[in-house]
Amino acid sequence: QAQVVESGGGLVQPGGSLRLSCAASGRTASSIAMGWFRQALGKEREFVSGISRGGGKDYADSVKGRFTISRDNAKVTVYLQMNSLRPEDTAVYYCAAVGAWYPPREANLYNYWGQGTQVTVSA
Repeated sequence: QAQVVESGGGLVQPGGSLRLSCAASGRTASSIAMGWFRQALGKEREFVSGISRGGGKDYADSVKGRFTISRDNAKVTVYLQMNSLRPEDTAVYYCAAVGAWYPPREANLYNYWGQGTQVTVSA
């Protein structure tokens, strides 16, 4: 079993930045790929970014060039640096982990989920 806990959400103005953190416990960093998803009010959960066991990265087109994912294997923690935030980035952001090499874009393939953290981009 593993547990995943997100932190770092909040309210930010358009153009601002936030960094989300996701700490995983119960599994070693070498055994899991991790991903970030988001769900806006009234919409389906969507893939944002993922990072493989080896550090390979994947981004949704909507965040490419603005968001950066990274991981600290010693801490089994993944970060999502979000820059140039837009109102359409407003959502609950979820971190997820899966015992696979590469992070899938399909939410139903992940085994472990955090509780979510709210990100609101508004003037």
